[in-house]
Amino acid sequence: GVSVAIGELADGLDIWLDRVPTKYSGLTPTELAISESQERMAVVVEAKDRAAFERWCALDNIEVTHVADVTDRGRMRMFYHGATVADLARSFIDSAGAPHFSSACIAAVEDRDPFVQEPAGETLEARFRSVLRSPNVTSQKGLIENFDSTIGRSTVLMPFGGRLQASETQVSVQKLPVDGYTDTSSMMAFGYNPYLASWSPYHGAAYAVVEACTKLVAAGADWSGMRFSYQEYFERMSADPRSWGKPLSALLGALKMQLALGLPSIGGKDSMSGTFEDINVPPTLIAFGINTVGASQVISTDFKQPGDRIYLVRHTPLANRMPDTDQLKENWNAVLNAIRADKVCAGWSVGFGGVAEALAKMAFGNRLGVEVTVSERDLFSLNYGSIVLESSEALSDPGFELLGYVTDGRFVVNGQDMPLDSLQEACETHFSKVYPARVRAASEAMLPTPATTPAAVTYHGPQVERPVVYLPVFPGTNCDYDTAKAFRCAGAEVRIHVFRNLTEADVNQSIDEMADHLAQCHILALCGGFSAGDEPDGSGKFIATVLRNARVSAAVKALLAREGLVLGICNGFQALLKSGFLPYGDPDKLTADSPTLFRNDINRHVSQMVTTAVASTASPWLAGFRPGDLHTIAVSHGEGKVVVREAEARELFARGQVAFRYADPVSGEPTMASPANPNGSCYAIEGLLSPDGRILGKMGHTERYETNLFKNIAGTKEQTLFTNAVNYFKQGK
Repeated sequence: GVSVAIGELADGLDIWLDRVPTKYSGLTPTELAISESQERMAVVVEAKDRAAFERWCALDNIEVTHVADVTDRGRMRMFYHGATVADLARSFIDSAGAPHFSSACIAAVEDRDPFVQEPAGETLEARFRSVLRSPNVTSQKGLIENFDSTIGRSTVLMPFGGRLQASETQVSVQKLPVDGYTDTSSMMAFGYNPYLASWSPYHGAAYAVVEACTKLVAAGADWSGMRFSYQEYFERMSADPRSWGKPLSALLGALKMQLALGLPSIGGKDSMSGTFEDINVPPTLIAFGINTVGASQVISTDFKQPGDRIYLVRHTPLANRMPDTDQLKENWNAVLNAIRADKVCAGWSVGFGGVAEALAKMAFGNRLGVEVTVSERDLFSLNYGSIVLESSEALSDPGFELLGYVTDGRFVVNGQDMPLDSLQEACETHFSKVYPARVRAASEAMLPTPATTPAAVTYHGPQVERPVVYLPVFPGTNCDYDTAKAFRCAGAEVRIHVFRNLTEADVNQSIDEMADHLAQCHILALCGGFSAGDEPDGSGKFIATVLRNARVSAAVKALLAREGLVLGICNGFQALLKSGFLPYGDPDKLTADSPTLFRNDINRHVSQMVTTAVASTASPWLAGFRPGDLHTIAVSHGEGKVVVREAEARELFARGQVAFRYADPVSGEPTMASPANPNGSCYAIEGLLSPDGRILGKMGHTERYETNLFKNIAGTKEQTLFTNAVNYFKQGK
């Protein structure tokens, strides 16, 4: 809270607590001083710069409040309505109080093999299914898709890969956010097993470090440059020395790995409050490991093609059951060299579910099978530090053990043929009632895509080498950087303008500025986000209200009259529909029965990749496309279902105003089936055009792709909307 965020900025401070903005009234001085807040930051500026700083904040629609002054008194003083409520010497604060001492006793470890797992089941298939539906192995896809995985135009690997997006990814790989193009990315992974840590916090922490390292190596990163952050969570400490022994043991185990591997932890956080009545959390030290890597060097987890070889790079623990770091270093270096030599195309760090989990999850994404021979101990035991690899060629390294081959669909282990559908069903159903990954379509109604569509309009104005794109940023917009970069890469000039709404005067001035920008641009781009927090009761309404303002509406119509273009993606598409600019090109034609966007059939946010099919070419945005062309595009929204009456839908199809449709990734045909149609959009409509084709609205985030992103997703991921728009103006007279 204020006491730390502001109190640590300088040696001497006078803080006025009653100036601190609050969400709730009635907070006491103590509550104001120590309450956490995730939505603000404290900064220090020179007194002479205060007015300029506040002016810049106002231009970016940021609330700014002067709440404290730096002094030379060497004391932190807090005031509340004129009264002094705290007055502490900095020397006292820096002392951290009186010394504290506690005794710690590290308990003896039960003498058993913690790595052996014996899943229930009479048959091998039953044991596979038992492992795949266990809570720490089963798919969390329905939960993961609640979170936007593609914002930032940086995602190298999607959370689930393969043609069917069913092979789980073990690392987060993100390109660094720079203005130009870069291949440099960060790769991060975590390691932790609560059962292993409960048996021995020392071993648990050591293997947490090993697991994080192995995940990075299996995806193509160099382990030797890794750095760590340790997140610790333990029971409430008591007078019992055995209580203190748990975090001490875990820290010693982590330190052992740091010294053995030469990999430091440079940050972290701890909590000793994991107790509720008589329930304690397991000893928890989660190792988060990170390093840089070239996006072009990253490999994914999904098996690629039948006939490829499957190898196990085995780690064998020492007699004391600690990691063999010498063997790990040798194995990791060998794997990295094979990946860098393009000899390995898929990798999996063996974890909770043993080799069995690795084989199944690597197979799911592209519906490929395996034919392998492997002992049941290796199949189901915790083999932390081991890696399963796919290679199209024979690998001669002595540490690489050939298990078998990738097949065209049959999943055969030790001679036993197991239906892949049965294994995938076991993996995907455990959490499906709480976090469903698919839902039955509310309607199966479908209309055919017309065989022909009207010709696209042409530009008759003067040739423009660098068309000007006006990109307004509304409260809640979050795709402005991505959209601006996409247009700039296509050759456009982008002018970003923040729409301010902190005061009525801000709103009026922003409307005037918006109209002025519209008068000077060639393209209006309304990008994605959650404008006004999707309030009131629905997304895009704030922007739609602005678009219906008389002056703004007239300026948009004037832009279209001089043959300009308009693009709305996601939140921008919602605004265009709810304002009437789509599908009519004129907000005056909006009625209560007009098409709109509604919440997804699955009743939650959806973040995934979808296949869309081109349904029309009647627009400059769609130049060079052919009906039926398929693109693989990121979506991320909670309200993306196009709702339209059948009669009007038929008219839209007939006039070539349906631009794109959700399609099955295998057949390429429009579909109502989830998850290919992620929101249940009527007649599989993903994007719409205005009657003249100059306005395009769509749910898919075309702007989020560049080279070496979404590497574990098949298909054509570049959709040249932005280049098409720029070329439209370049071909003028």
